[in-house]
Amino acid sequence: MTEVAALAARIDALNRLYGHAIDDGDYERWPQFFVADALYKITTRWNHDRAMPAGLMLCQGRPMMEDRVSAIRSANIYEPHHYRHLIDPPVVTRASGGAISATAGFAVYRTMQSGVPEIFCTGKYVDRIVKADGRLKFSERIVVCDGERIDTMIVLPL
Repeated sequence: MTEVAALAARIDALNRLYGHAIDDGDYERWPQFFVADALYKITTRWNHDRAMPAGLMLCQGRPMMEDRVSAIRSANIYEPHHYRHLIDPPVVTRASGGAISATAGFAVYRTMQSGVPEIFCTGKYVDRIVKADGRLKFSERIVVCDGERIDTMIVLPL
């Protein structure tokens, strides 16, 4: 296995663990996939392609992510629902000086209380990844949604 293929396999494992944590409702694990000062943003393709700063969700640093989890658990009022992530194998676009840039397509299915699954969001992850504490972690994860319209407020991270 080449060095790039081995790196892609490690990133693929990171992405799968990330998706499973959210899908399983283990939201407290979600911030642990990031370094302390990481950026997490959900935006649209239109905004991303134009380098517009507006986003649907923005967390600058793990403390903001932890606040988001706290709000999910105790403050936000929303219809209970569950996600199921399907994440493509990643494409490593750059690996240099300990920093890795990668992208991966995704589809997130959502199941509301009715029990009927629907495609909630498709898009791509645009990531910067570093090695921290002996593991790969996100220093930046930009979630680029293909569509311009999200039918409900995004409560859970994608």
